[in-house]
Amino acid sequence: MKEVKTGKIAVNREYKSTMFCMIFRDREKLLELYNAVNGSSYSDSESLEVVTLENAIYMNMKNDMAFLVDMHLNLYEHQSTFNPNMPLRDLLYVAREYQKLVYNTTVYTSVLLKIPTPRFIVFYNGREIRPGKEVLRLSDAYFCREDDPDLELKVTVLNINEGNNRELLEQCRTLKEYMQYVTCVRRYHTVSGMELEEAVDKAVTECIENGILSDFLRRNRAEAMSISIFEYNEAEEMEKIRKVEYSVGEADGFRRGIQQGIQQGIQAVITCLLEAGLSEQVIVEKLSKNFELTEEEAEACLKNTGKGEAAGSL
Repeated sequence: MKEVKTGKIAVNREYKSTMFCMIFRDREKLLELYNAVNGSSYSDSESLEVVTLENAIYMNMKNDMAFLVDMHLNLYEHQSTFNPNMPLRDLLYVAREYQKLVYNTTVYTSVLLKIPTPRFIVFYNGREIRPGKEVLRLSDAYFCREDDPDLELKVTVLNINEGNNRELLEQCRTLKEYMQYVTCVRRYHTVSGMELEEAVDKAVTECIENGILSDFLRRNRAEAMSISIFEYNEAEEMEKIRKVEYSVGEADGFRRGIQQGIQQGIQAVITCLLEAGLSEQVIVEKLSKNFELTEEEAEACLKNTGKGEAAGSL
């Protein structure tokens, strides 16, 4: 396994878990989060059945947690980088979940198979400014948009950064304290300019002293620090990648715009020359001279007007 050295702590770059997953691996805390999201008041954590497919990875995509409550299949994901492809990711994942749930049962029976109702939630706490709540739809990715597509999947993205979804954070103390910890790390690292490892260490100490995730951080200090450093580095790397992708896309769009403009200009010139009654040979010569085209390229442009034969008959 690859490791990145950050001072005294070796961070496992292939570590699949996150602080969010570590914290809400506790059934009581996961049920607390579920109640806060749904406005329910379930108290028996044994009624919650975790069904996360630990080894189900498709194209390096893995769901954070999946669980059943009251015949609802809940897929929860935590993200520090906004991802517009979550509906597609959840579609691929939930199909595997249903495949697992109906294993040993034939889908060709004449009896209707009942399956849990799915709910897709993303908890977002990245540094990119996003709405407090937004709904991503699978149909947004379709080439051909339809008002009522045959296949739709909606993912609700909840922004849990400071100033967003206050009621949710008040209803789920654990989620609120998790964000207080994240904010503390950012303050020390970004605002105070500390090295990341030192910032994480100070944030852990401060949170323990102030009763913020104190029990969890005392029990899991070393692992929590390693994961925090890994997550923070990963988020920064993703931000850099996004900036490069944007720059490349912007440059490509500019280049395509210029090419389209040149093509439109050539077509306009051809139209004028055709209307003037010039022969195909003369038009090709003028295109080659004025637009620095080869004879073959000029002939192709003329042919693309659909009037090549007309030019030859004039």
